[in-house]
Amino acid sequence: MWFLRLFAVVLLIALGAGFLFYVFTGKRAYLAFSGRLLRYGLVFALAVFALMFLERLAIIPL
Repeated sequence: MWFLRLFAVVLLIALGAGFLFYVFTGKRAYLAFSGRLLRYGLVFALAVFALMFLERLAIIPL
């Protein structure tokens, strides 16, 4: 679980850095980079949450 928290912090730092680079340079490549990171980060988070949900379902006795 600590790995997921570390991944989230690194992702937020990278998003912030990409956005700040865009603000200071005006190059849209940095903004596109931040957008891709955000999109892939959300997909990864949803996949992890789906796996955690499926794990909970597997534990519930029928």
